[in-house]
Amino acid sequence: MTSLVPLLALGALASPFKRDVRASAALPDLALTAGQVRVDHGQLAAYARICGFPCTDPLPLTYPHVLGFPLALRVMTRRAFPLPLTGLVHTGISITRHRSLRPDDRLELTVYADELRPHRRGTEVTMVTEARLAGALAWASHSTYLARHRTAGNSDAPRRPSSGPDALPAVVSWDLPGNLGRRYGVTSGDLNPIHLHPLTARPFGFPRAIAHGMWTFARCAARLDDADAIHVRADFRAPVLLPATVTYAAAGDAFQVRGQDGRIHLTGTRSARRPGSPPG
Repeated sequence: MTSLVPLLALGALASPFKRDVRASAALPDLALTAGQVRVDHGQLAAYARICGFPCTDPLPLTYPHVLGFPLALRVMTRRAFPLPLTGLVHTGISITRHRSLRPDDRLELTVYADELRPHRRGTEVTMVTEARLAGALAWASHSTYLARHRTAGNSDAPRRPSSGPDALPAVVSWDLPGNLGRRYGVTSGDLNPIHLHPLTARPFGFPRAIAHGMWTFARCAARLDDADAIHVRADFRAPVLLPATVTYAAAGDAFQVRGQDGRIHLTGTRSARRPGSPPG
């Protein structure tokens, strides 16, 4: 995998200068594309192991996100991108897979920033990643990332329902080691300091390193039926402080991850793509 350290370092250096964070700021009119993207089979195997996918063919549902992450970093480290890269928190993702992808497929990946909006804890951005095969859209995701900062209590900022979701029936418990963030970061390229060590997480308000939202989501996705056409959405409701023991729970098309104290960290839903909906 191409080293992402230079981009991460650039983002860290530029972050202190991005202080005027506003939802009304302009996003860069920029879409970055990479063609004929090859899958590194060793990296893919390591990713499948750490996330619990039983095989690598077809590609795990969440893996194109990893392939597109270098492009996303290039967008988010541009001077015109208004949010600081360092400390961004992944708050949610939706993925639509229009067809199964194989490790030997040569994909065209496109990534762009789509929307800024106020959040009760700061400002949120949507990053879009699209994967095409032979010109046809095969996979797409919409990820939201939060830059946390003081707000004026904007009434338009989204708030979580105070009652919270109902607890689903428990399926399995997972013991997450303290070095999970470092291990997944090396595999995925996402070396955000909030995931790596307590000392690097504390400046951003976390007492310990937190698990990657994409690891938590991928671990859930590994348990879903591998339908050819699928739409999955997850909301990262609360960070998972490492180390931890969490429970995966599911009923029907809904799933969630919760802590030993009952706190819900992730909620998600799965559905088949609507019949007749165009692939792009």
